[in-house]
Amino acid sequence: MTPEGKVKASIKAVLKDLGAWFYMPIQNGMGVTGIPDFIACYNGRFVGIEAKAPGKSANTTANQRRQLNDIEAAEGIALVVATTDKEAIKQMIVTA
Repeated sequence: MTPEGKVKASIKAVLKDLGAWFYMPIQNGMGVTGIPDFIACYNGRFVGIEAKAPGKSANTTANQRRQLNDIEAAEGIALVVATTDKEAIKQMIVTA
């Protein structure tokens, strides 16, 4: 599994543990460019989560940053997660 794949597995486990509804959009060129890796609803809030390999949180593309900014502008939660630490991920989601 790639480093980013490990981050995605940790995010998925945390979202399940929190009881959040979520899905992972398939990037096949037919959808929205830059859409986050996870689209979720937690505690009544829209959450978009972009997963990055540890140490690579600043490596979002311009399209990813635009989508994350648009989510925040609509009063949703937009996160970039670059850790496999499940407790840290949980805190990012719960306290956002």
